[in-house]
Amino acid sequence: MKSINITEVELIAFRLAKELLGVNEPIPEFSTRFPNILESCLAVPFQKFSKKDTHPSLIDKAAILYCLMIKNHPFQNGNKRIATMTLLMFLFKNKNWIKVDNTEFYNFSMWVAQSPAKLKDSVIEGIKKFLKLYLVDLK
Repeated sequence: MKSINITEVELIAFRLAKELLGVNEPIPEFSTRFPNILESCLAVPFQKFSKKDTHPSLIDKAAILYCLMIKNHPFQNGNKRIATMTLLMFLFKNKNWIKVDNTEFYNFSMWVAQSPAKLKDSVIEGIKKFLKLYLVDLK
């Protein structure tokens, strides 16, 4: 399974979010991000414990990535938009996509963002269900 790295987030996801989704509310420059938070968000989906993936499937990895990118706020502004573009880029690198109405995707990202931290496990399960419902295999 292909991972996503910080350079890809900066050169693709961040720029796309800024150009396509940053019209009404600007996204600050990439260099203003909070140190190490983005790196952590990108690393967690690929962590191992006793040589086993803690997030074994594509959906598991995508769900934790999306949740952390929104909830951990690696950027001063635009976290939901950048998280969405990062999720799409991660899925595309792994020959998948999400086919869902833009309004529904927006509402879903708001639900994730507004969820209480103590419900993280339930939110991740909700993200997995969302992905299973709308995931399209591009192979």
